[in-house]
Amino acid sequence: MTRQRVDMRSDTVTRPTDAMRRAMMTAAVGDDVFGDDPTVNHLQEVVAELLGKEAALFVPSGTMGNQLALKAQTSPGDQIIMEDGAHIYRYEAGGPAMLSGLLVTCLDAPCGWLEWTQVEGVLNPDNVHCAPPRLVCLENTHNRAGGVVFPQEKMVEIGEQSHALGLRVHLDGARLWHTHIAVGMPLAELAAPADTVSVCFSKGLGAPVGSILAGDQAVISRAHRFRKILGGGMRQAGILAAACLYALEHNLARLAEDHVHARMIVDGLDHSGLKVNHPVDTNIVIIDVEGVGRDQALLEHLECQGVLGVGFGPGRVRLIPNLDTSTDDVLLVLEAVNSFR
Repeated sequence: MTRQRVDMRSDTVTRPTDAMRRAMMTAAVGDDVFGDDPTVNHLQEVVAELLGKEAALFVPSGTMGNQLALKAQTSPGDQIIMEDGAHIYRYEAGGPAMLSGLLVTCLDAPCGWLEWTQVEGVLNPDNVHCAPPRLVCLENTHNRAGGVVFPQEKMVEIGEQSHALGLRVHLDGARLWHTHIAVGMPLAELAAPADTVSVCFSKGLGAPVGSILAGDQAVISRAHRFRKILGGGMRQAGILAAACLYALEHNLARLAEDHVHARMIVDGLDHSGLKVNHPVDTNIVIIDVEGVGRDQALLEHLECQGVLGVGFGPGRVRLIPNLDTSTDDVLLVLEAVNSFR
């Protein structure tokens, strides 16, 4: 008998359902580099409206969306500010430096969100010796901090204070969908403090490919040019955009199930050497493992039990319930975790 396999490495590991594949197969398409793909155009209009922005641009990945946002709103030698655990800083292969020549100032915020006083304290002065501050980057939900929701009042304060000083704000909202479901706030309200926002359709929503960068028309026009330079111009991309539209219509509300499954894992954890030391607001569970090398031992144990997770730094293992996760899967995961010796 084949052992059941539960993949909780990420919410990106899901596969398109038959219904999503049918939507992709029947999508109206054109050449998007010429602006002729009706499905891509429709997706961009829908998401721009959802996020309360003037325009939007379909891109292959969340990383490209973030990097286009940086490049379109800065000049080489500018200072940008974010916290130390930001996806843009940790997991985008040095893109700010390589692609845009930016000086990244990182702030310590283990909780996943910044305070305005922190940002204000590191802004370079208007001095010929210093990189001029240009952009503040925020992340909601925050991956490395365990899918926590960025408090909206803090984001509003950072947005207002940044704009008062002539700074712009970018929101890495790859999992902003989860914040929307967790707190019940409209996406446009969540995105309002930021000048640009990126969202991802392959994290949680089940689409195989695709992200969107949204903002004002001038910035999106610049981002469009840079997308071409970086090789992100796709042709009959409506096949992919159709999957994103299907995901928005059918898989957005059900993210609440992933949040419940994450909470089940935390509540069912019964092992003295394993702890979850972060708020579980959404769908990410990071288990802190006591003992040198025990995190790798836990991963190997889980794999032997048919469960896949990922290491997330020394002494940390990440599990993410997703579209393909059932309640029975969660029970299997708990049995495997709690049997670790």
